[in-house]
Amino acid sequence: MQGVLSGFAVIAVVIGVGYVIGRRGHLGEHGREVLTKLAFHVASPALLFTMLARAELSVIFSSRLLVTAMSMAAAAGVFVAVGIVRRWGVGRTTIGALCSSYVNSGNLGIPIAVYVLGDASLVAPVLLFQVIAVTPIALTVLDLSGAGEKGPLWRRLLTPLSNPIAVGSLAGVAVSATGVHVPGPVMDPLTLIGNMSVPAVLLAFGISLRGSVAPGRGQDRHLVLLSVALKSVGQPVAAWALATGLFHLQGPQLLDVVVTSSLPAAQNIFTYASRYRVGEPLARESILLSTLLSVPVLVVVAALLG
Repeated sequence: MQGVLSGFAVIAVVIGVGYVIGRRGHLGEHGREVLTKLAFHVASPALLFTMLARAELSVIFSSRLLVTAMSMAAAAGVFVAVGIVRRWGVGRTTIGALCSSYVNSGNLGIPIAVYVLGDASLVAPVLLFQVIAVTPIALTVLDLSGAGEKGPLWRRLLTPLSNPIAVGSLAGVAVSATGVHVPGPVMDPLTLIGNMSVPAVLLAFGISLRGSVAPGRGQDRHLVLLSVALKSVGQPVAAWALATGLFHLQGPQLLDVVVTSSLPAAQNIFTYASRYRVGEPLARESILLSTLLSVPVLVVVAALLG
């Protein structure tokens, strides 16, 4: 328990440093964007590759992934059911379902896995599941609904596979599966680069808190509040119930799946909403509010299960 709370304290301090940097403008107008791109395109793929290349596949593909996938489906299913009844439309309902279930396994998941769970590879299964399965399904639904710009469906379905974090993860899994030995002159620079991922992400998140407006007050407030309630409370509770009642997980494994399910909505949902020009306020406000709520939620989870 003490180790888990210490991990959250480390994360909070680095985020606080980022906030101060943002207020004082030390990194200029585009500091957050540069840090985010550095982490997304370079450091995080390197970190996940080095972690997964040394990981056992039994740890990557286990019942924990099934628990997370089922809890995601439960949260998204509730939002879809309400959206159908309230006639919110296919586009907004799809974006809201993503906000209710699609976890931020990259930007915040990696640092939390490193400092709270002790292993960055623990978020890799859900990251791969979302990129390879959830994202193509959601984009297909948005395409078929006629939302946003037109284009070849096959190209949109292959877009998630160009995600550098997914590429780094898949490459690491391939190395682990084949038993290929990566020589030190290759692995050592990747390890050094990967070490930049966590601080870059946390500093960028801290900078982003400067000037944030209060979410949940616009015309989509009912959708926002429902998606945030499902993401912040419904999905973690579902994960706990499935893990204990169906899969009989205990100890660190139970903590892993509940913490993963407690992560806030992923920031790339707003990218999808912007691309298809549907549910942009819903995505923006849901991501912000669930991110702010994730801190007390994760602390409670750590106190109860850590």
